[in-house]
Amino acid sequence: FLLLRANQLGVPVAMAPILWALLNFVKAAMGTYGGQLSDRIGRKPLIVGGWLLYSAVYFAFAWAGVAWQAWVLFAVYGIFYAMTEGTEKALVADIVPVARRGTAFGWYNLAIGLGALPASLIFGWIWDRSGSASAFVFGASLALVAALMMVFVAPSSRLSEAK
Repeated sequence: FLLLRANQLGVPVAMAPILWALLNFVKAAMGTYGGQLSDRIGRKPLIVGGWLLYSAVYFAFAWAGVAWQAWVLFAVYGIFYAMTEGTEKALVADIVPVARRGTAFGWYNLAIGLGALPASLIFGWIWDRSGSASAFVFGASLALVAALMMVFVAPSSRLSEAK
């Protein structure tokens, strides 16, 4: 959907691989820093910040109007990944006893995989019925809700060391 939106904004289809490479370059370049920041400030604050950044990027995609904005948003989206991808996995390792980590990572990846299909179907349905801006606002709103839930619900203690 991000690539479709970029195309709507005027990014030629032939540039899609380069746009995607930009996202991945930023993600790779910033990933180690994201991990270090996670170790320094904690998992939850970095994940919440990342999800807030995701929300901001999606709101911006909803209101973007020209091609250069897609390039900037893809780069910023790479920062979101650098902040959250490894940090989410580190949080799983932090809160699950050592003897159950393999199972926990299996459940984590199952949840991610099972959530992706309905999320994409709903996003696509909203896009089809109401336009891309509505779909991106919906996604941004869900990210805001997720960030708030993370603040108030998710554990932050290191249970794995205690067991």
